[in-house]
Amino acid sequence: MAGPDLLSTHRRQRRHRRPLRPRRGVGPIRFVTPVMALGFLATLAALQGSPAPPADGPAPSADRLSARFGFCPSGGGRDCVVDGDTFRFAGEKYRIADIDTPETHPARCAEEAALGAAAARRLQAWMNAGPFSLGGAGRDTDRYGRKLRIVTRGGASVGAMLVGEGLARPWEGRRRPWC
Repeated sequence: MAGPDLLSTHRRQRRHRRPLRPRRGVGPIRFVTPVMALGFLATLAALQGSPAPPADGPAPSADRLSARFGFCPSGGGRDCVVDGDTFRFAGEKYRIADIDTPETHPARCAEEAALGAAAARRLQAWMNAGPFSLGGAGRDTDRYGRKLRIVTRGGASVGAMLVGEGLARPWEGRRRPWC
């Protein structure tokens, strides 16, 4: 009969095959590769979201922007300071997003005018002191079309410096009177 003879032939052929060995690394790679990818993405996201370098590390070399800043004439300008929290750079108008400074155009009282002029002079001196960086601030532009940026040098914010010198206050989401 053909039945038992076929079965015994099949068993003999099976004995002569090489046993299957598991491939090395297939199991762990299926797990390690996605974990490594997630770790890389998490590290990249953390580095992009960090606002300042670690206190014990060297200052970043990302400060590559520079220009010679004057004061803006009434019609505008290319690289100039408008007031203590607004400037033009490469033809674009920027608002320093983390501070509020006294108004100069027009000031509401003599004290605001003097403090606003001092803030503008200090911002001009700081901008001319060396390369700087422009960082994002949540929103891209304000209601006047100015680009909102955090301005830094060596990881230190010009806004924090102006606040520390009494020429500005931290931005609270709205302007408050200076008079």
